[in-house]
Amino acid sequence: MSVPLKQVSITFFFSSSIKQMTSSTYQGNALDISYNGWENYETWNVALWINNEEGLYLLAQECGDYETLVKCLYDEYGVNETKDGVKYNDPKVNVVQLNSEVFDF
Repeated sequence: MSVPLKQVSITFFFSSSIKQMTSSTYQGNALDISYNGWENYETWNVALWINNEEGLYLLAQECGDYETLVKCLYDEYGVNETKDGVKYNDPKVNVVQLNSEVFDF
């Protein structure tokens, strides 16, 4: 199944000239083991990329849910991980949390 894509800045996201995002995680409570409200590092990292890369965000909107986005990224672009090396299909990625918080357009 192919998702119809707008010809927007998809090339912006996949351009090799894009520098890797840097980030910091701050922990306010020593007992808080979440990552800025996300269940784990993998979920946080995927959400960070989707929410901060315009081309990826627009593609996510077109796809409508995380599972479709992952399939589209691989089938259409051969991409299976974030620029930080987190696999989009990593079992640690909380798909339910991403669908409810990132794909709530």
